[in-house]
Amino acid sequence: MVIVGQRDEAALGTSLPSYLLAANSYLRDQWFHSLQWKKKIYKYKKVLSNPSRWEVVLKEIRTLVDMALFSPLQDDSIHQAPLEIVSKLLSENLKLTTQEHENIIVAIAPLLENNHPPPDLCEFFCKHCRERPRSMVVIEVFTPVVQRILKHNMDFGKCPRLRLFTQEYILALNELNAGMEVVKKFIHSMHGPTGQCPHPRVLPNLVAVCLAAIYSCYEEFINSRDNSPSLKEIRNGCQQQCDRKPNLPLRLLHSSPDLVSQEVTTDARMKSIIVNSTEIHVELERSNMVNQKLKGSTSSSSNSNSSSSSSSNSDSEPSLIDCLLVSPTCSTMVIELSSQAERVLSCYVEILKMLSDYDDWRPALASLLQPIPFPKEALAHVKFTKELKYVIQRFAEDPRQEVHSCLLSVRAGKDGWFQLYSPGGVACDDDGELFASMVHILMGSCYKTKKFLLSLAENKLGPCMLLALRGNQTMVEILCLMLEYNIIDNNDTQLQIISTLESTDVGKKMYEQLCDRQRELKELQRKGGPTRLTLPSKSTDADLARLLSSGSFGNLENLSLAFTNVTSACAEQLIKLPSLKQLNLWSTQFGDAGLRVLSEHLTSLQVLNLCETPVTDAGLLALSSMRSLCSLNMNSTKLSADTYEDLKAKLPNLKEVDVRYTEAW
Repeated sequence: MVIVGQRDEAALGTSLPSYLLAANSYLRDQWFHSLQWKKKIYKYKKVLSNPSRWEVVLKEIRTLVDMALFSPLQDDSIHQAPLEIVSKLLSENLKLTTQEHENIIVAIAPLLENNHPPPDLCEFFCKHCRERPRSMVVIEVFTPVVQRILKHNMDFGKCPRLRLFTQEYILALNELNAGMEVVKKFIHSMHGPTGQCPHPRVLPNLVAVCLAAIYSCYEEFINSRDNSPSLKEIRNGCQQQCDRKPNLPLRLLHSSPDLVSQEVTTDARMKSIIVNSTEIHVELERSNMVNQKLKGSTSSSSNSNSSSSSSSNSDSEPSLIDCLLVSPTCSTMVIELSSQAERVLSCYVEILKMLSDYDDWRPALASLLQPIPFPKEALAHVKFTKELKYVIQRFAEDPRQEVHSCLLSVRAGKDGWFQLYSPGGVACDDDGELFASMVHILMGSCYKTKKFLLSLAENKLGPCMLLALRGNQTMVEILCLMLEYNIIDNNDTQLQIISTLESTDVGKKMYEQLCDRQRELKELQRKGGPTRLTLPSKSTDADLARLLSSGSFGNLENLSLAFTNVTSACAEQLIKLPSLKQLNLWSTQFGDAGLRVLSEHLTSLQVLNLCETPVTDAGLLALSSMRSLCSLNMNSTKLSADTYEDLKAKLPNLKEVDVRYTEAW
């Protein structure tokens, strides 16, 4: 028996490998395998850096992949290191045959099941998709890789080559014999067989790929007039300013030169007029014969007009429609794309159509497209706007407010899809059918009805009257509402609207109903009647309407509908009470839609009881316009703390508030 002393034991300990001094066996094994891993990786880097025979290289790559797959180490770099080695190998050996390419891709495929490919490897995959789109490698190997990218990628901005690889993969699918049917099956596989897609990142990633692909179709036009670097230049390193192409304004061509010569104005009779804005440069073609005759007489007037226009436009940026619709006779740009760009555009617009067909994806898709994230060259392209019209129609047909409300602009001063596809808009190619459907769905959910009607009266009254003259029921209703809410102040315009309504059977009928309602309203609002009124419990909307139509209630100040069965539909009756100051809706089914109507019409209301009603933040926020409110009961509602703070800030006269049993309590 050998006894080791303390000094000998210390000497023995210093000679042992460091991994044998680990605190436990698991950590010791991890250290050991880590050292073995580094040693083997160094070996493979050295072997693959100087390839001689590609049969040997392929065998070494397979061995490297197997080592990474069966390594007991738990670290992301275990799978990424072999991919980076292969990526470097491919980038340094550009003369490989197609078969050697495919053999290498198949060899590293197991590593791609749970890992994103490195940037250089993405470039290699993109090249393979472009050169051999019908290769079985695209279907069998790239499909799970792209599916993983779409399901798990969080930001294409940090890894743009992943987006480019996904874009090229979808184009390769489109090149197959079945074409868009294969793409459609791929989109369906990403969504899943159920009504709800289980992967929240799929839709935003698909939309990002579509937007980038569509932008690339018009990149040549954009770069021809803009000194900003292109996407390709950003990837390859932006060229110097002196090497870039000079600005070339886009050209708008008239389809009818005779029409142009008839409508040309004195200010515009120059050889070519360049309309500059911060967004677009447009050149209008004019007739040389007319120019030579009027050149001398118009030079001074054109200079004065240009100076005045520049001063007036210096404060505000021209809107999208102003930039594109420079002249009533110039509604579209003649943009000719290459055959490859046409195929890319058709493919990705078709994908946007597919995405809009899924009910669960439509709200998020509408929100992503609401800011109109397309270049203006695309919006001026007839083919693009005509194909995209299907998507806008799907938004206009959806009854959910979070979908069709995205037809409007994101904020004031910007154009939305509603403006672009309305008569006079750059994308309108019909007689107003889509415009009428958009107005119909928006009127059904827009709580600021007066404001919406006022915007229509200011900007789209002509198209509304034209469609009403052709018997469109939605536009007939719009004109009647304009008269009912006194939107139109001009007497001549009111008479013209009345004449338009009386020119069709449906308009005449609705106008007669409007006149009857106005007579009943005058009778209802005639001074007299009670100042307080309480409806019996279990009363309905019809009971309230019947009661109010039976006499005069011009003096009614206090109305209690507590514990009745009234709903938001009774708001149309309540807004006809001019003296109403106190309203009790305790324990009724009065909801958000009714609150929106009340907030727009009963601005003098002082006391409102909404205790135990199904109202939510969406309706309660509308109360911020009722500045006369002194007492507000929101007990047992779905009020949130943020909405409560917002209401307190916007209602200066609010003194009594009940928020018990709410989130704000």
